[in-house]
Amino acid sequence: MFKHLLKLIWNKKKQNFLLMSEILVSFLVIFAVFTLIVYYYHNYKKPMGLDYQDIWVINYNNAYKPGSTDSLDKYYEILSQTIKAMPQVKGISFTADNTPFTQNTNSGGVTVNNKIIDGVNWYTTDDDYQKVLGMQVLEGRWFNKGDAVSKNKLIVINSDFREHLFGKGKAIGQLIGDRDNKNKMKIIGVVQSIKIKGDYAATANGLYQRTDTGSFRWLGKILVKVTPDADATFEGKLYKTLANYMKNSDIEIEHLADKRKSINYFTLVPIIVLLIVACFLIINVALGLFGVLWYNINKRRGEIGLRRAIGASGQSVSSQLVYESLILATLSLIIGTFFAIQFPLLNVFDLQAEVYIVAMFLSILFIYLLVLVCSLYPGRQAAGILPAVALHEE
Repeated sequence: MFKHLLKLIWNKKKQNFLLMSEILVSFLVIFAVFTLIVYYYHNYKKPMGLDYQDIWVINYNNAYKPGSTDSLDKYYEILSQTIKAMPQVKGISFTADNTPFTQNTNSGGVTVNNKIIDGVNWYTTDDDYQKVLGMQVLEGRWFNKGDAVSKNKLIVINSDFREHLFGKGKAIGQLIGDRDNKNKMKIIGVVQSIKIKGDYAATANGLYQRTDTGSFRWLGKILVKVTPDADATFEGKLYKTLANYMKNSDIEIEHLADKRKSINYFTLVPIIVLLIVACFLIINVALGLFGVLWYNINKRRGEIGLRRAIGASGQSVSSQLVYESLILATLSLIIGTFFAIQFPLLNVFDLQAEVYIVAMFLSILFIYLLVLVCSLYPGRQAAGILPAVALHEE
């Protein structure tokens, strides 16, 4: 029977070629959609690594320009104590612009065993950053005031970077160099990697360095951990306090939870676009299948009537049309799978092979279900053709 079906498909190769092309293109687009979905879900399952609830971000421009570093440090020390004195404030942290859930990044390189590793996210933070964000220390410790005086620059790395550099080996106490390998940095702690670009983005190699005496000249963010009862009234009071103290400085207060929602929406834009394209293609394929099968039924009414007259059941007639559709889909999927399998083999986009393989199987299953659903109704219509009526029409 299989050989007979292949012969029927070959005899209508021009019609079937267009349908196979539609199925092939649909498979590739659906493969891209499922790849994104599986990738995002894979990232979503990972722990966030920080507590974003009840954390506000104060954006300011550094308008205060004293002559000495001591005056600058004293200025921001008074500001820090003023904010901490408010009853709704649980803690604050001065940090650089690459705060969680922003598009700002600060990446650079390090040197390990005379090998340069680029694409490392550098974060400049103070001693309270880890407590304010609720980050989990996996090994060693976070910064403290005693780290101001040290032979080597002290750093904390995240778990992704630790795995990349040392695998299961020892990380605490190891020395790595900056990109030029001129200055050595000593690892004193390892923290859980945080999803700084939102729930659906992957974590990346991260390195945390402590603020020094001159950092306040260019820092522009303050993270404020507030109590759950902090409302708009308190936000207005905080803004007024900052505006009165930081003259000629532009101040903006944002909520980290709102920034998380915004960056999540931004991350989902590509998959929404692909879903729209995929929906149009799926409708196209569905209409194509219906049209081809309906055309085949009308063209082959005599053949179907003859088969029914010599004893073929309606079920066997319906099954033949369904099997023809599934064989067409299989031929398209063989070609599509050949292209899809190249992505994990060539490590395209630097994604895990598991993501591509799962997406490929989901795409194959989806195409088969689509073809099966679209061929069931025409098959039932063919099964309902009466032999006498069909032969009389011929």
